[in-house]
Amino acid sequence: MEIRVLKYFLTVVREESITKASEVLHITQPTLSRQLAQMEEELGVKLIDRGTRKIRLTNEGMLLRRRAEEIIQLVDKTEQELLGQNEQVEGKITIGCGEIAAVQILSDLIKSFTEKYPRVTFDFFTATADFVKEQMDKGLIDIGLLLEPIDIEKYEFVRLNTKERWVVLMPPSDPLAEKEHISAKELSKLPLILPRRLQVQSELASWFGDYYKNLHVVFTSNLNTNGAIMVEKGLAYSVVIDGMLSLWDQSKITYRPLYPVLTATSVFAWKRGKPFSLATTKFIEHAKCFLGMGNT
Repeated sequence: MEIRVLKYFLTVVREESITKASEVLHITQPTLSRQLAQMEEELGVKLIDRGTRKIRLTNEGMLLRRRAEEIIQLVDKTEQELLGQNEQVEGKITIGCGEIAAVQILSDLIKSFTEKYPRVTFDFFTATADFVKEQMDKGLIDIGLLLEPIDIEKYEFVRLNTKERWVVLMPPSDPLAEKEHISAKELSKLPLILPRRLQVQSELASWFGDYYKNLHVVFTSNLNTNGAIMVEKGLAYSVVIDGMLSLWDQSKITYRPLYPVLTATSVFAWKRGKPFSLATTKFIEHAKCFLGMGNT
């Protein structure tokens, strides 16, 4: 498969029409149709059902769409990195992170870095640690700001001093909001929202102890914000990392820490043995110095 033809395919998918796509691409409709037909023949599958008004993707076509988007993104990123390999450090660094308190350290790190290298820009990708690591493994994300545990065989990292604290989200009018902290026994009687990440659930299981097997878990959620909507509507209480909660409107959602206190550590991580652009390499070097630590 040629990159050029993959881009043709994605344009057809976006425009939902071979005619419209040919106009966008500035090629004739017969030429575009022939290119797509040749790709289907090469792959041995049908990718597109050509309807009267707009095209529809087959199951194979939907799979190719996902993979083609990743391939094109990786090609574009590689081109940017190659263009940035000169004395003037420039380019884009992609950083994946969750809604965690360590983002505040990241902001200070980026501020000091851009004072030195003002032509470097950043692309933030917010997701769970598992998905961020998956994108790092594919080469689509350069740096991950992740909660531990982390696979030291696959990643190099700097451990951060910031402690991520576990709390319970609740409406400010809730009786629990009058307490200084919330125990496992109190939570065991309530409808709960727990994190979707299985490794994190295991850590919470240890904290809950014998109460864990009888918990009433109504939802699981991968990011705090969606779970908070359920909390605001009175559907459940969400057990989350406090992260950026201090920036939220406390008149709508408030939180109290778990007791005994439960914390997590976060790391600044990158793929071991991966060749990086000059900008990313400089950023990693700067981070090590800024954070005052070496490899762990």
